[in-house]
Amino acid sequence: MKTFSLTTAAFLMASTAAIAQVETRTLTFENEGATLSGTLYLPEGHDGSALPTVVVTGAWTSVEEQMPRIYAEEMVERGFAAFTFDFRGWGKSGDLPQNVRFVESPEAKTSDIRAAFDFVATLPEVDPTQINGLGICASAGYMIDAVAGNDLVQRIGLVAPWLQNEEIVNAVYGGEESVQGLIAASRAAEAAGGQIIPAAGPEGAEGVLMPIGGYYYEADRGAIPEYDNQWNNAGWEGWLTYHPADNPNRLTQPLAIVHSEAAAIPQGVRSFLEGFSGDATLQMLEDVTQFDFYDNPEDVTRAADTMAQHFAGPVGQDS
Repeated sequence: MKTFSLTTAAFLMASTAAIAQVETRTLTFENEGATLSGTLYLPEGHDGSALPTVVVTGAWTSVEEQMPRIYAEEMVERGFAAFTFDFRGWGKSGDLPQNVRFVESPEAKTSDIRAAFDFVATLPEVDPTQINGLGICASAGYMIDAVAGNDLVQRIGLVAPWLQNEEIVNAVYGGEESVQGLIAASRAAEAAGGQIIPAAGPEGAEGVLMPIGGYYYEADRGAIPEYDNQWNNAGWEGWLTYHPADNPNRLTQPLAIVHSEAAAIPQGVRSFLEGFSGDATLQMLEDVTQFDFYDNPEDVTRAADTMAQHFAGPVGQDS
């Protein structure tokens, strides 16, 4: 049964009164010939017993120390273990040839998430019967694809999900002709062995993927030393032809979404949920921007409370 809430109160847990301390372990795992670097987050002084666990993934071009780390720590404060990692070709998992580095490949990233689920299920600190997935922004689609048909994963949560279809792609990227131009540029970059440009720069900057203000180039937010700030133009075709808002019924696990009309493409969420027949909880927050969901403490807390309640118990409660 779908349960939708349009208020900020209905599904929120009380925030943890005493903030738990977090300890981390750096781990590596293999997928399709690549060695991926990840981090297991646990309560400080954890006795080694198996905990319910959340695998957390972030926005496009991101590394695990950005929004995935923030939400992983929030999950630990609420009684879970959490696992983050760098996708192949990014961050500490970036030791690959140029033609596949910094490529925003939905196919490769989905495969990496599936491998992460397989890996965490082997860890003694993880209860393999209580593994969940949390996708933020662009990785929401990858998370859906990685969870669909995956018996290891019990529940899925999405924060500020970027769920696009062909109509949204054309609207965001300047129309069908512009999209086809980017696809042609993508093929040329791939034929040249990759074409890497800066991912983010200040508003009005030229020759970058995101000439925008905010999160990605502010040192106290996303422009941390670990961030690659790179984009490979060879990735445009895979990204633009990726339509996770279509075919929602490939997903059967209970779903929770936290989003806002002030954040990116909320119409994608509506499109996805219109065709989704499973258990779904929708939490729409007012006046929260996409970047606010990444690191603004008040908004992260509200999103994390909703996700923790979803992962801990049954969905389908009435508002």
